[in-house]
Amino acid sequence: MTAPLLSPEALFGLCGAALVGIGLFTVITHPALLRRIVGCNIIGAGIFLVFGAVARRGAGGGFDGDPVPQAMVITGIVVAFAATALAVGLLRRLFDLTGRATIDAPPEPLPPGEP
Repeated sequence: MTAPLLSPEALFGLCGAALVGIGLFTVITHPALLRRIVGCNIIGAGIFLVFGAVARRGAGGGFDGDPVPQAMVITGIVVAFAATALAVGLLRRLFDLTGRATIDAPPEPLPPGEP
């Protein structure tokens, strides 16, 4: 039987890096705030995946490794959920006040004397 091309830790790390890249692309290119919020969540998921892969890779020796990185990832997921709920609440308030869910440049004011 042949050895796998990538170890599970390396595969998880690469998938996490891909998620971070996809999230950055979404945050940078989309003007809609809801898509940017989702992009930030994708970035967070990628970071959690990379952090878990690094913690697992550093474990070695046949045991499950240090529980501190696992606890930090779980805490980060909870904080990310709370931040997402706050961001969606603020986005809804922005939509209620302005009627739009994007932050565009404000229209240029008319010069004095023009109606």
